Amino acid sequence: MPSAASPRAVSSGFADRFARLSAGSRLLVFLTLALLPLGLLAVFASLQASRSADAERRATIRIAAAEGARRLSSEMAIDAGALRVAADAFASGGDPAAICGRALSTIRATPGEPTRFAIVAPSGTTLCGEPVIARRLDDLLPRSRMDVRLQPDGMTVLLPGDASVQTAIAFYPTDRLRRLLQPIGLRTEYSLSLFSGDGTLTVAGDYRARALQRHETVNTEVPNTPLTLVFTSPSAPFTAAEILAMLVPIIMWLVAALVAWVVFNRLVIGPLGQLRANVAGYQPGEIMQPLRRMTIPAREIEELGQTFQTISRTVAAHEEELARGLTNQTKLTREVHHRVKNNLQVVSSLINLHARGAKNPEASAAYASIGRRVDALAVVHRNHYAELEENRGVNLRSLTGELSANLRATAPGDASRLAILIDIPSLQVSQDTAIPLAFLITELVELAMTVERSASVRLSALRQDEPDRACLVVGSPALRDSEALRGLLAERYGRVIEGLSRQLRSKLDYDADAGSYGICFALIGPAGSEPQGG
Repeated sequence: MPSAASPRAVSSGFADRFARLSAGSRLLVFLTLALLPLGLLAVFASLQASRSADAERRATIRIAAAEGARRLSSEMAIDAGALRVAADAFASGGDPAAICGRALSTIRATPGEPTRFAIVAPSGTTLCGEPVIARRLDDLLPRSRMDVRLQPDGMTVLLPGDASVQTAIAFYPTDRLRRLLQPIGLRTEYSLSLFSGDGTLTVAGDYRARALQRHETVNTEVPNTPLTLVFTSPSAPFTAAEILAMLVPIIMWLVAALVAWVVFNRLVIGPLGQLRANVAGYQPGEIMQPLRRMTIPAREIEELGQTFQTISRTVAAHEEELARGLTNQTKLTREVHHRVKNNLQVVSSLINLHARGAKNPEASAAYASIGRRVDALAVVHRNHYAELEENRGVNLRSLTGELSANLRATAPGDASRLAILIDIPSLQVSQDTAIPLAFLITELVELAMTVERSASVRLSALRQDEPDRACLVVGSPALRDSEALRGLLAERYGRVIEGLSRQLRSKLDYDADAGSYGICFALIGPAGSEPQGG
């Protein structure tokens, strides 16, 4: 089963989410946490005051309900007593007119409208009262005790007797019940209802509780009756002071958040944003602009901006010093390359002078061979110097083109028909790679020229699958396997080209049937540096 997250992990996740909030959001959270206790206290105090008002309203309603129930109980008790006395008198055989008169005078003695009643004999004859009230007996099921029936037009009270005793009926219309139960001095909306068993009679329905409206409901038993009086009235409304007390924390929170945000934005957020823009737009050699005074930055941020400005001045001074040093270094490098080029030209000229003064063809050929290698080195140096400003290395295509022209120019007279075909794309190599490649091309072209004076040589280079590798192929019919080729390789050329291949840190491949030599080498990297490894 997966284990529940530990409290430390939960707190760490909350801290990470909080750390991702902006400064304004964090300020809002802090203000909320700071003002929350005060708001809770204010709301609690308002609720306590509201509870006190509600308790007072509930006590008033309870008193009004108890008073109404008492008046109704008293009215019903007087009426019930008078009707029972009359019923007993009828059972004893008294004068019906006198009995009726006494009962009517007793009932009319109560204040207000007299109760409508009827006394019915077991045979169904109305002995006293209103026959219309007597007819209500047809809808009632007589019982052995007081029975109260709540009907849409009022309340009917049945005082039953047995087979030899008359039945008394009292009827209370809704209007009379309303007057009996109406609370005295209550100046608010209310509703009154009577409950008896499953029956319900709404006596006063002026008040209807609306949604979200608080109200008070009091249930009071009517003494000596099966009735329950339900009194409903709205609760005491919140006063302006209570509403203001509950709104004060929210108003304080809004005002504090607004003031804090404005101050925080003017003192911190705005200056930091301007400082960030200045830093993002900073270019080496420039001096950062100071913060605008209109942002009213905090003193610490203003000092930070001044520090950045001081650093930018220092960097600009260093950049200027480095620029002067680089200019001087470039001048020195140019001077060195110029002197090296002149020295190589002097060496080549001396070799040519000695070649012209040689007494035999072997010496002249040796001087020419040495001169070709010096020329190869000079060609590499010139191409490297031409690309030095942009540090792009040596262009292999330009190098082989110039090298081939020098080889044809320095070839012996009987090799004037030497043809060198070049199929090399624009590849950049470092000087450490260009020198052995130039010497290797010189050795192989001279080897082919020595084997066959009228030989043609093809120089080609192909990129490899690796982006920083290419292979050079030198092919010629004169380089096919022969006794003369093997003799020259064993005598001098073999050791030289093997040494050059080791300098290139690559294997030299030889195809005897095709008469070609191939070797792979490293290209210069995109940043002007040669990849490591061979």
